Amino acid sequence: MKCTVGRGRTLALVLVVAFAASCGSDGEPAGGRAELSQFDPRVNALLERMTLEEKVGQMTQAEIDKLASLEEIPELALGSLLNGGDADPKDGNSVEAWARMYDDAQRAALRSRLGIPLLYGVDAVHGHSNVVGAVIFPHNIGLGCTRNPALVEEIAHITAKEMRATGMHWTFAPVLAVARDERWGRTYESFSENPDVVAELATAAVRGFQRGGLAHPEAVLATAKHFLADGGTQFGTSTPPLMLIDQGDARIDEGELRAIHLLPYRRALQAGVGSMMASYSSWNGAKVHGHRYLLTELLKNELGFEGFVVSDYLAIDQLDPDYKEAVRRAITAGIDMGMVAHRYREFIQVLLELVREGAVPMERIEDAVRRILRVKFAMGLMDRDARLWSNPALQALVGSPEHRAVARRAVRESLVLLKNQNRLLPLRKDLGRLHLAGVHADNLGYQCGGWTITWRGGSGRITEGTTILEAVRAAVSPTTTVTYSFDGSGADGADVVVAVIGERPYAEYTGDRADLSVESRQVEMIRTLARSGVPLVVVLVTGRPLILGDVFELADALLVAWLPGTEGQGVADVLFGDAAPVGKLSFSWPRSMEQVPVNVGDPVYDPLFPFGFGLTYDRETGG
Repeated sequence: MKCTVGRGRTLALVLVVAFAASCGSDGEPAGGRAELSQFDPRVNALLERMTLEEKVGQMTQAEIDKLASLEEIPELALGSLLNGGDADPKDGNSVEAWARMYDDAQRAALRSRLGIPLLYGVDAVHGHSNVVGAVIFPHNIGLGCTRNPALVEEIAHITAKEMRATGMHWTFAPVLAVARDERWGRTYESFSENPDVVAELATAAVRGFQRGGLAHPEAVLATAKHFLADGGTQFGTSTPPLMLIDQGDARIDEGELRAIHLLPYRRALQAGVGSMMASYSSWNGAKVHGHRYLLTELLKNELGFEGFVVSDYLAIDQLDPDYKEAVRRAITAGIDMGMVAHRYREFIQVLLELVREGAVPMERIEDAVRRILRVKFAMGLMDRDARLWSNPALQALVGSPEHRAVARRAVRESLVLLKNQNRLLPLRKDLGRLHLAGVHADNLGYQCGGWTITWRGGSGRITEGTTILEAVRAAVSPTTTVTYSFDGSGADGADVVVAVIGERPYAEYTGDRADLSVESRQVEMIRTLARSGVPLVVVLVTGRPLILGDVFELADALLVAWLPGTEGQGVADVLFGDAAPVGKLSFSWPRSMEQVPVNVGDPVYDPLFPFGFGLTYDRETGG
């Protein structure tokens, strides 16, 4: 491998050397992984019984709310369903409704000629996050600051148990993106700008999701996504005005591609991840969904991946205006299952035509179906026992106190203290009056961010949890008065003000931003609060580093809470010293927009706060 000299290449070169030291002579990661091909005798026997239509059905993933009825599942021999970010059960969003929806779909699948069960996927990216009442953990950017793989593994295991309570057994997680430009709307889904941090924590998540093996009744199938280099796209290479960087083009050489962006996937393969999702993005102008070198020659042949590759949501459509040609390009490149949502009938029709015309070889179809069936056998779904159904015994654990306790700990460990002038933090619990300000202080939806109940998240009490304001009120002494205003008014006379500011929820390209400055009205509120003369703590709720401007200078203490999820009590734990801040930045923090993007290893590296920065209460520097 060789890397050209330029921005970000220094780190790449170091990583190439470090990675080579951990590999065998053939360049493969040291250690072993689960061999899905051990199920091939059973798979091959089933393949011999399948018609072409049944094979193509296995390669098709429809969205459940787009089906005309569940009878389409056996009619088309569908292999998979998903619930997208906004697809909830028709009879309400509850654990019981999700379980009924799942079980009804599986019963329909068993009515097909061969009775092959469904793979059922959902975006459980920070908890079982579509389900009201499930515990919502901090997004990955916060977990990256913990540097705690054991905690990340436990979070994934809890998520798996809450999923299996509803029957869902396939999560579209973890994200393995090494985000290199914080203007990207998916930055919060990345553990870090550093591939080693991403590799360690994403691999821990895979272990947690698949703990005990794919056939374990409390395990779910993990998905490493989005293959490859979705975090390395260049700003301005997307489709404006809808997108600015999301789904753009990674204009990097192969040395950087392998050293920075491939590294986490190698480790995830070593951990036994069973599925991969291709990226919407491109590599040097070529869409990944149609990139045979990346999907087949690199991932399947060189790295030896034995599971299956699923497309992203309607991503096949982007390959060509002619849908039939788009399908041809995707399948021949190496896509095994099409996440085609509402186009499932059209996908089946054109793929059947392509095979019959010889445009898609039958060998490619059988390879794709073999990969899908390997995973179904490995998960025990083909045995049609209790592992196939929702698990009522686990339903009491969804959102349980023991699960929320782990989430609260994750919040505590993810917080990063950037400034603590005159050792203002930790606060005393017996203050006379503590004033909270800002809309983020009492908004559970803002705390959780995107991919929470709905795709882009929401505002207000969208699920069960504790806001930062509620947590503060629970933490202080009975003699302390806690007041609150969303606009910062009423702070005069308080002993301390805690202003909670930040971003509003977004997901994917809806979060692409050319300017990462803190909102002007929030900055003006901070200026007003600072003029009051009351000591000022700023808590930042955000999915990425923001340009702080006057906020940093005016705050006496600055604590980054990222997107902490439902357990706001973890923020209060650190504010009042029940836990010391231990989080270390997983992303470099830029001084200004002129400095974006900034990553450790850049030839000129002078951020406001470097990668790995974080104060704590037992080694205070005054900030």
